[in-house]
Amino acid sequence: MSSPSIANNAYQMAARLQQQARAMENSEPTAESVDFGKMVQEAVSTVVDKGRESDQKAVGLIEGKADVVDVVTAIAETEVALETMVAVRDRVISAYEEIMRMPI
Repeated sequence: MSSPSIANNAYQMAARLQQQARAMENSEPTAESVDFGKMVQEAVSTVVDKGRESDQKAVGLIEGKADVVDVVTAIAETEVALETMVAVRDRVISAYEEIMRMPI
């Protein structure tokens, strides 16, 4: 299921990542400015937040306080965020395995 709000959120996330990449290019590379762990932690917390938001909307639907369209949209956004996180994880694992296969 695809909707304009899901696409909009995906474009906004991509724009934020692009701005962060530009900011990292403009600054001197230091241990503080390039922190892969922090970047992964922020991405995971974003996925968790989206999951909690969709859970709250689902509970609101059960209570009769939310609209079905809002719930479906929130769940779809969470699904897209989770699929993105899984794809990144798979690429990181693939890169690690490729590095481990390199001769010393």
